[in-house]
Amino acid sequence: MRYAVGVDVGSTQTKALLLDESGTIVARSLIDTGAYLVRAAERSLEAALAEAGVSRNDVGYAIGTGYGRFKVAFGDDQVTEISCHAKGAWSLFPKTRTVIDIGGQDTKAIKVSDRGEVLDFAMNDKCAAGSGRFLSNSAEALGLDVSEIGARSLDAKTPVRLSTVCTIFVETDILSYLASGKKTEDILAGVHGAIGARTIALVRRVGAEPEITFTGGVARNVGMVRAVQEKLGLEVNVSPDSHYTGALGAAVFALERMTAAAQVLA
Repeated sequence: MRYAVGVDVGSTQTKALLLDESGTIVARSLIDTGAYLVRAAERSLEAALAEAGVSRNDVGYAIGTGYGRFKVAFGDDQVTEISCHAKGAWSLFPKTRTVIDIGGQDTKAIKVSDRGEVLDFAMNDKCAAGSGRFLSNSAEALGLDVSEIGARSLDAKTPVRLSTVCTIFVETDILSYLASGKKTEDILAGVHGAIGARTIALVRRVGAEPEITFTGGVARNVGMVRAVQEKLGLEVNVSPDSHYTGALGAAVFALERMTAAAQVLA
């Protein structure tokens, strides 16, 4: 049995995923990226191989993607995270035609074909506004763990309106609202709403066509899912393993190339 590997080296976390020859997920791993991207890619692969109980000799093809895709030293090729999120979302939800990906440093809206191909995309990559980093900074300003802010935001009664989605100046807005007596839940709802509005502006640039699939680590935030759905006026697909979507797409590409190479040799 040969295995296809996808490794998504993100700015905050690195994910690896193994597919067998039938396209079934057999193992995956998630670790903090840290400062050494090559090491992060290696560690994530080793963790996934250990989970599957296989060795590197069993790997038929490996593809790197994400922020550090060129640091996947063992990779046979590299594919952009835009293509991999499109392919991964389509693999999970075959009727996907629009992908929203909110990661640690950027946000993307991707228009997808009925075969998981990228038709168009828009990306916020000039700064970390409206990304996972924005949520982390907001949580820190409120003295909360980022993992709890989504659920807390759902309890809001009168969400505030933020004057900025800048990761540097959001703390000023938050402290101002706290000083005026605003509730934490209402501030958090304002934070999620601001990111939602910025995200939908990107989606409109490519055209929001159902089905819409929300990928990336931020898709695990229930408050963010609600904010996106409210701004869109549509339900969105969210996989419980949304943070693995890029790695899954890379593994699907790897499987396609591994299969094509085997057919040539046969």
